[in-house]
Amino acid sequence: MNALRISAREETRIALLLEKASSIKHLKCIQSLVTKVGLADHPWLNAKLIALSALARWGSLHHARSLFDMAAIKSAFLYNILIRSYSASVFPVESIHLYNQMCIAGVSTDYLTFPFVLKACGRAEECHANKGAEIHCRVVRLGLGTDLFVQNALMFMYSQTRRVQVARQVFDEMAEKTPVSWNTLIAAYDRCGDFESADRMLRSMPKKNVSSWNGLITRYVRMGDIDAAKKVFDEMPQRDAISWNVLIAGCISVKNYRHALEIFKQMLQCKMEPTELTVVSILGACSEAGELGIGSDIHDYLKYKEFRIEGFVGNALMDMYAKCGNLRMARRVFDEMGMKHVTSWNSMIVSLAFHGHCKEALELFSCMEKEPNQAVKPNNVTFLGVLTACSHKGLVKEGQEFFDRMIRLYGIEPDIKHYGCMVDLLSRCGQLRDAFQTIKEMPIRVNSVLWKTVLSACRVHGDVELAEAVFAELAALETLRDEDYVLMSNIYAEAERWDDVHRLRTGMIGRSILKPPGWSQIERKYAVG
Repeated sequence: MNALRISAREETRIALLLEKASSIKHLKCIQSLVTKVGLADHPWLNAKLIALSALARWGSLHHARSLFDMAAIKSAFLYNILIRSYSASVFPVESIHLYNQMCIAGVSTDYLTFPFVLKACGRAEECHANKGAEIHCRVVRLGLGTDLFVQNALMFMYSQTRRVQVARQVFDEMAEKTPVSWNTLIAAYDRCGDFESADRMLRSMPKKNVSSWNGLITRYVRMGDIDAAKKVFDEMPQRDAISWNVLIAGCISVKNYRHALEIFKQMLQCKMEPTELTVVSILGACSEAGELGIGSDIHDYLKYKEFRIEGFVGNALMDMYAKCGNLRMARRVFDEMGMKHVTSWNSMIVSLAFHGHCKEALELFSCMEKEPNQAVKPNNVTFLGVLTACSHKGLVKEGQEFFDRMIRLYGIEPDIKHYGCMVDLLSRCGQLRDAFQTIKEMPIRVNSVLWKTVLSACRVHGDVELAEAVFAELAALETLRDEDYVLMSNIYAEAERWDDVHRLRTGMIGRSILKPPGWSQIERKYAVG
């Protein structure tokens, strides 16, 4: 009896601590206390820990998932929390996996489950369009087809997967239409370029809200008319974070990064709280403009505001540091990210490779292959970074092994960039005939860059015979340019084959590629006094 009273007292104390939790570190300390007092399997406390970890801005979805996986009883409430969180993350497909798991486990789905799993289907776009339609059928069977939130989610899913007519059908069947309903359909028409229908819907809308104005700004941004977008923005009776986000994204889309940064400063001056999308966009602008100082300030701001630095924000922050040349900070952000999407791994591997940190890039790839998360699987971008590292380091044997592993183990068909890395690697290391043979055996269309890579290497290694063969291949592929003739002429000159130099230069003059030397005259007037 006394033990029960202690447990109740501890439960109340922990509940109060959870209410005051303000960081993931704090939450983990409370979790340790929960385990210590024997309440690790307490349903309510466990649910609270998962909810805070998944939904709080300072939380960690990775940690929430680990708590969920350890939970003895997985209720519909817990499933819904994770499905909701994943639907807005870089892993929307995980929402669909959890929904499938929920159905297999016999856990009842409800009106809270479907809006978020449908959102996930929409964000996963074409890959899971059929799954979205399947869920729609289930929604109707369960009698939830007339639920407002479910209907809005259905419209979003169909509009994202470019089935606007089905979205319109859902809209027409709605007993109640909110501004969200109208704006979703207007955005769907805009998305597929049917501006006439979008305008007609906008005029028919009984009461426009800030989202309606945002839709208009978005349209002008998509058309590349940033001045018109700015005019609408200035005329808006009120603005929200999305209004600012769209305008910032528009400036970035036309490569006006400085203007994007100026708008971001104005946003802060107006006391408008930046969202995750704002941060991702503005960090992208810092990357392109090389504004390491502003990017670092934003990082400090994120820490001050206790933003969750993982997913899109983590990737954008890491990319900003890498592109601005601060690989140490890029790696620190990567290491501190709880949940790493394949994009995170790729960004770090490629950055290390391109900055010459080849050993670290290959070590990181090895860690990636050992990653227990099945969603993190090397793709074509990963191997581009790996092969680039091998090329910069001159690791021919390793490069060939990775190239073979990419095809055999991962089933990835190499594209022109992968072959380019292999040709560059072989050429750098003097294995010119292997590079030549690699190009000849390519199952895809060859481009001139590959042949020019080998031709340049022939000059470095003094292989005139192979240079002639490469030059012939290049001539058969496309019309030779002046720089191609000049390069071949230099190869002959360095081999002291002057007759060939003369023959080539004569041919260049005949083709109007090389002009004979001309004379210029400067007149001087002398004053006679």
